[in-house]
Amino acid sequence: MPSRLRVKQNIIETAMQIPVIVQTIGLLTLSNVFMTFAWYGHLKNFSGKAWWIAALASWAIALFEYLLQVPANRIGYSQYSLAQLKILQEAITLTVFVPFAMIYMSQPFKLDYVWAALCMVGAVYFIFRT
Repeated sequence: MPSRLRVKQNIIETAMQIPVIVQTIGLLTLSNVFMTFAWYGHLKNFSGKAWWIAALASWAIALFEYLLQVPANRIGYSQYSLAQLKILQEAITLTVFVPFAMIYMSQPFKLDYVWAALCMVGAVYFIFRT
């Protein structure tokens, strides 16, 4: 077997050993980082530019979001329902957005973030309890 093929096979076998939930959460988290920058990063970086320049930059960033989000959902859907994937996505979005807002956008911490997180914990509990 040629060494390239062997390396490729080893990578696939290693990925198959990672639990589906870990693959899904990892890819969705990375996807959300790109999504958050695509949706909100232009407010800081392109505020003085024409809207269409910000839109093009956001679309370019969003491409990478989709390159991670599509496989994440395909992998996750092999074991989880559509509703479970959606709630998982929303919980991850909140965990990515809060640090982004505070660190990158210099927004103050709000106690409402804690209450929203508790609501998401409840949503995750109810959607995954069966």
